[in-house]
Amino acid sequence: MMVCEYKPGLEGIPAAQSSISYVDGQKGILEYRGIRIEDLAQQSTFLETAYLLIWGELPTKEELQVFEEEVRLHRRIKYRIRDMMKCFPESGHPMDALQASAAALGLFYSRRDLHNPVYIRDAVVRLIATIPTMVAAFQLMRKGNDPVKPRDDLDYSANFLYMLNEKEPDALAAKIFDICLILHVEHTMNASTFSARVTASTLTDPYAVVASAVGTLGGPLHGGANEEVIQMLEEIGSVENVRSYVEERLQRKDKLMGFGHRVYKVKDPRATILQHLAEQLFAKFGADKYYDIAQEMERVVEEKLGHKGIYPNVDFYSGLVYRKMGIPTDLFTPIFAIARVAGWLAHWKEQLEENRIFRPTQVYNGKHSVTYTPIDQR
Repeated sequence: MMVCEYKPGLEGIPAAQSSISYVDGQKGILEYRGIRIEDLAQQSTFLETAYLLIWGELPTKEELQVFEEEVRLHRRIKYRIRDMMKCFPESGHPMDALQASAAALGLFYSRRDLHNPVYIRDAVVRLIATIPTMVAAFQLMRKGNDPVKPRDDLDYSANFLYMLNEKEPDALAAKIFDICLILHVEHTMNASTFSARVTASTLTDPYAVVASAVGTLGGPLHGGANEEVIQMLEEIGSVENVRSYVEERLQRKDKLMGFGHRVYKVKDPRATILQHLAEQLFAKFGADKYYDIAQEMERVVEEKLGHKGIYPNVDFYSGLVYRKMGIPTDLFTPIFAIARVAGWLAHWKEQLEENRIFRPTQVYNGKHSVTYTPIDQR
């Protein structure tokens, strides 16, 4: 019997063939369907990028208008889902609420007609449309308020910020938020995407696929890192404390949240874009002292660890952007999910095209031929 080499975390082992996105970690390149992330962030919109990822090419003007209208018409959630969410504990984490709510959609729409293009499109539209509504609804309901109904006259990102804050957002803030969604929508075979593809390979419904991916995204080593970046910056407190904080953490061999990546060995291109977005927000709405701390921390960490290929990742500056928009820290990861759901659905659709259920092997390191001991002799 062939002995397989064990790779912790499946590091470097291909789990699928995909044409959805590409990363060159040595050069800091990220592409969606061959288009550089910098070009999409500057010229595209989130819904256009979602269409690109899921259907494989940029839509025509008419195709995009139809897709945007379909999403607009499906933003509202069933009243029974809303009533279920009202029963969630106010102290619960929004990611747990989102996972439960996404799974609940399957109770209403899980026909599993996976070979029907109409079913696939309906599922894509419904999930992309309703996930933001559920995130905003839970945020208001945990404060004792009724959720705000979506507004059909607002675009995707502006509508979410409106539902979240009960007021129409500033145009710059809405545009920057839309770019943030583009940056977070897809990133090859990360943990949550792998979870989505494994779940999809069983041919369950797409709502279960998204729910499993949401659960995976919620971990602090994946989507939850930007929450911990803000906590870290608050703990440091001032620019003067940065160097001693970094040196102390490195001496203890503790992880510095927001730094390092399993793929990138240079600065994450998304982090560079997010840093520029943060500066635009600060120029219009006022400075944030934690940005100064973050900049100094980037300099010190590059000095200490740059030779090891450890630089800021996407989580390092994203929290500062959301913080300036007044978004609560524990909503950072649900917002990540709002974006990433389109990437998960692209992988779901791709998995269905040439499906084979995932069944990896393992390296057994336990005992053999152990004698059973009767209970009265233990």
